[in-house]
Amino acid sequence: MRRDWILPLGFAGAGLLLYGALVETEKLTGERKTLRLPNWPKSHDGYKVGFIADLHLRGAQELALTETALEWLLKQDCDAIAIAGDILPWWREDSIDYATYGLRLLAEFPGNVVVVPGNHDYYGGDASGLRPILEGYGAHFLQNQMVEIGGVQWVGIDSAMESKHDPAQAMKNLDPGKPAITLWHEGDSVDDLPTGTQLMLSGHSHGGQFTTPWGWAPMTVRGGSKYLRGFYPDAPTPIYVSRGLATTGPPSRLFCRPEVSVLTLVGI
Repeated sequence: MRRDWILPLGFAGAGLLLYGALVETEKLTGERKTLRLPNWPKSHDGYKVGFIADLHLRGAQELALTETALEWLLKQDCDAIAIAGDILPWWREDSIDYATYGLRLLAEFPGNVVVVPGNHDYYGGDASGLRPILEGYGAHFLQNQMVEIGGVQWVGIDSAMESKHDPAQAMKNLDPGKPAITLWHEGDSVDDLPTGTQLMLSGHSHGGQFTTPWGWAPMTVRGGSKYLRGFYPDAPTPIYVSRGLATTGPPSRLFCRPEVSVLTLVGI
């Protein structure tokens, strides 16, 4: 009797994967969220962050998603654009070409783009290879470093999965009198983040990528399972986790569409 179910279940599973690959992965969703943050100064109420993560630039689909996301952000009057890592899925001969072409619209945000590496940016190579491309487009590529943009301090921490992270180094010159945001690829790392910033932005989890209609994710990734997607105001530091643009593993999604976000920050 059990064998009678194997073939139908197999067809159903294959059908869902195919639907997710052909439909869900293409349904890029523009999210507009207002995040209410303790200790965020009233002087910077309304500060707008355009946010994407997990580009995984490797083919036509990923290039199209990234282009659409950046074109949308260009129209949103953001104060800064943040990219939370995994620009690449891995390094190969044409990775520089993909990154150069896929990120070209960042030149429209000169000096107002902040990027950190993700774990995939070290697969088969070194994330520092992305620095000339990003800096050529006017972006700040932060590897355990800090930069101030428009009166807001951005703390960029390198990948925890690759043991490249050094939060203390990144935060050593933090001015407690100014607002600060941490950009760190792996969301679960917020539990290890020293105090001093009002918000952390992450990706890595892909929102679970495959979820039930009510949001439960049967499979998660190490470093991205506790804080899966969306806003967690009660985390040690309030954190927002993006569902990301592309996919990892099977090139499919289910009930978890790709995301580009505009986050408006206000104090409480």
